Amino acid sequence: MTAALRAWFAVRDFVEVETAALTASPGNETHLHAFPTELVAPGGERRSLYLRTSPEFACKKLLAAGERRIFDFARVFRNRERGALHHPEFTLLEWYRANECYEVLMDDCAAVLAEAARAAGAAQFSFRGKMIDPFAAPERVTVADAFTQHAGVDLLATISGGQGDRARLAQAAAAAGVATAVDDNWGDIFSRILGERIEPHLGIGRATILYEYPLPLAALARAKAGSDKVAERFELYACGVELANAFGELTDVGVQRARFTEAMAEKQRIYGDRYPLDEDFLQALATMPQASGIALGFDRLVMLATGAQRIEQVIWTPVEEF
Repeated sequence: MTAALRAWFAVRDFVEVETAALTASPGNETHLHAFPTELVAPGGERRSLYLRTSPEFACKKLLAAGERRIFDFARVFRNRERGALHHPEFTLLEWYRANECYEVLMDDCAAVLAEAARAAGAAQFSFRGKMIDPFAAPERVTVADAFTQHAGVDLLATISGGQGDRARLAQAAAAAGVATAVDDNWGDIFSRILGERIEPHLGIGRATILYEYPLPLAALARAKAGSDKVAERFELYACGVELANAFGELTDVGVQRARFTEAMAEKQRIYGDRYPLDEDFLQALATMPQASGIALGFDRLVMLATGAQRIEQVIWTPVEEF
């Protein structure tokens, strides 16, 4: 499957890159946890570093340096994650298209699923009794439509000026029968509704592209043109499993810095920890062209194509559990 996808990218004039696993900042998302380490110079000087949680920062620096189409089979590391679909070390397949819109990535997803299926000799993908036809065109559903259809929640009515109204979403969650905690913020309540009411219906029969994520959860995506409610972000689901996360990339340095700062303040509040900002990355954003990018969990893709039930079954040397 790796060879087949490398060939698919090569035909489309992508360059394979190998970005560094050691980084000054592992990413600035609230609920991602990195492995810290330390660089010791020959003279004894010490500097804190991290194992990356994604090659995203490095890949965008390469776009700023002039690359136009790149992909990376990146070994990445995430702490506090272990389960059927989670492993502390795994492979993210990320690819980026400079000066191309993020809708092109939706077409890429359909092609990648089909290529993976052909390479594995799989007529269908399956996980825990749920199946898809990997050759069928994925359905495309907006997040707002999914919330209306499966939870009866008017999501966009709880967003104004790019901010979420916690009270309104909590009220809507209660009406949908989704319990919330008093310290849940808007994003927490969104995730509860998504997990309980929406995700069980995604990627059944054929893959689902869930797009136009709410702007309060834009992460590194830009706002949809003319909207203060949704962003150019989508996620790919197959067999009820989240496979990929894609962005129309944000290049506004001030907005990105503000998002990172807010996320790290929330991380400090919840976990008592925070990660530094990658100033080199933020500087690169200022000269990065408009682009789209996506991160796909390659091990999960292999699981679905082979019928594996745990991620360790598709990793050559999994990390021992406690």
